[in-house]
Order: sequence, then structure tokens, then C-alpha cells
Amino acid sequence: MPSFQRDRLSFHYRDLGEGVPFVFQHGLGGDVQQPFGLFQPPHGFRLLAFDCRGHGETRPLGDPAKLGIASFADDLLALLDNLAIERVVVGGISLGAAVALNFALRFPERVLGIVLSRPAWLDGPMLDNARLYAQIARLIRERGARAGRKAFEESGEYRRVLEESPDAANSLLGQFDNPRAEETVAKLERVPQDAPCRSREEWKAIIVPTLVLANRRDPIHPFAFGEILANGIAGAEFRELTAKSVSKERHAADVQNFISAFLIRHFT
Repeated sequence: MPSFQRDRLSFHYRDLGEGVPFVFQHGLGGDVQQPFGLFQPPHGFRLLAFDCRGHGETRPLGDPAKLGIASFADDLLALLDNLAIERVVVGGISLGAAVALNFALRFPERVLGIVLSRPAWLDGPMLDNARLYAQIARLIRERGARAGRKAFEESGEYRRVLEESPDAANSLLGQFDNPRAEETVAKLERVPQDAPCRSREEWKAIIVPTLVLANRRDPIHPFAFGEILANGIAGAEFRELTAKSVSKERHAADVQNFISAFLIRHFT
């Protein structure tokens, strides 16, 4: 996997295809395998993603104070500069969607379009989720990843999420299974308390084609968040994904089809 250097960190990224560049970023606790596992670029498009600080193979952890959405967007800008890419379609899943939104608001001259998949933030911290991730972080710090996982599985909070969405519950358990869970636990404490912006009024500045994707049966990524973003960004397109708890295969097919159609319609 190629890498670039910034802030004394080595950022790992993936780069596939040729043509209009589309950056598709992973969610909290994920890595580049998540977007690349969900989406393959159609002919004429180039797919890029990198492991954010504290994620995947980007090392070392660096300053924990820089584990935040704006810092991740700054790192994205550094990737584009490193590759001499002037403008991109910027997108992401969950945390990646927040990074994409922050990037689009702060660096509009570098943005051709936006894809926000399963957003978990609007204009403030993800408070309900922050409590869950804070609990996970506390268990990792106090008991270690393995014992912390067992304790979390026995908690009422985990059972509540499991009842509504087995996939979301499994995603939360994945935070304990991450091989760097103890080293990078600060991201679970800091990132959910952050936000891509501080006012929905900022969304009115977005004038590029925008696609918003959301699914039901997912307490970590509320369907209503997708609707709110789509209604708040002028001209945004909204598509409903099949929930992964219903069918992971149909969910992946929806992501592939909706994004491909959006890219081809607006950028070819």
C-alpha cells in the first residue's frame, strides 16, 4: 500500500482506476478496506481513500489532540496535494461523511461534488453515540480490549443496540477487536465529541452536486440525519439504502449502484 508523510506520521492510502478522482473515506474504527470493499470505480473514475490518524496502517498515533474531523480533513488535503490532484468528488461513510462535509465547507475550491453515506453527525457532537463510544473506551482502558469486550456484551446498552440492529451492534464490538484498540482508544473518546460544522446555515454555501445515502434500522446512523442533510443542502439527491441488517449484499449493491449513477450523471 502506498503512503505519504505528514506531521511525522506515515499515512497509508489506496488508489485505483483512472479519471475523475473520488475520495471515499472510512468510518470510525475502520480503514481503507471499508470503502474499497463497498465500491469499485466505474470506467473513467479514480477511487482513493486513506487510513485516518489512529486507524488502519497509518502510524504512529501522533498527538491525540489531533484526532478530530478537521484534522482528518487537513490530512485529506495533504493527500491531494501530495498526488497533485486539484479537485475531487469527496465522500465518506459515517465518520468519512463528516470528514467530507468538513472538507467541502472549508476547501470548496477543491470540491467537484459530495457523497455522504450513512451520516452520523449533523452540526454538533453525536451525543447518543458519544456515550456508547465513551463506555467502550473506558472498558478498553480499564480492562483491556478482550475483557472489555466481554463486559460490553453483557451491558444493557449493547443489548439495546443489538435488538434494533445486529449489524450496528457487531460494529461496536469491532472496536474491541481492532488490533490497535488499546493504542488508539483516544479516538473513541475524542472523535464522537467533535462535529463537521457548528451550524446548518453553513450548508447553504454548498453549490456542487451532492448525494446523501441513508438506511433505516441503524441507531448509530439515524435515517433522519440523511433526510436532514439532503433537505439542508440545495439540490442534494437522497437515496435510501437497504439496511445491512436486512441484507449486506443488497446494501453493498445499493452503494455501488447509487454512487456510480451519481458520478456518471454529473461528472462524465
